[in-house]
Amino acid sequence: MPDGPSSALAASRVAIACPPDGGCPIARIRDRATFDTLRRAGRRARRGPVTVTFAPVGDDVPRVAYSVGRRIGGAVVRNRLRRRLRAAAADIPGLAPGAYLVGVSPGAQALAYED
Repeated sequence: MPDGPSSALAASRVAIACPPDGGCPIARIRDRATFDTLRRAGRRARRGPVTVTFAPVGDDVPRVAYSVGRRIGGAVVRNRLRRRLRAAAADIPGLAPGAYLVGVSPGAQALAYED
């Protein structure tokens, strides 16, 4: 059996997951079990309209999901806010491995990037 990924697509995902320079990008949460763990055992912190829930699951890289509800605004506003949240999470140095759920309430779109 080969030691590497089984397909070119899997190889590209491995290459994206952890580049050789050592900096691992933030991955997405896609499985229901992680969301259930965040809901049951996650630790929450809230500052203004932003709530972050963290659960130390057995991952090598930080995985993040974003919860931006329809009360925030239309699709354009929600997607813009989600992109800003992704960029802010990517700028955090030394983000601990685990699962994060970033939720926002109305008023988050008015925050400056630094906030």
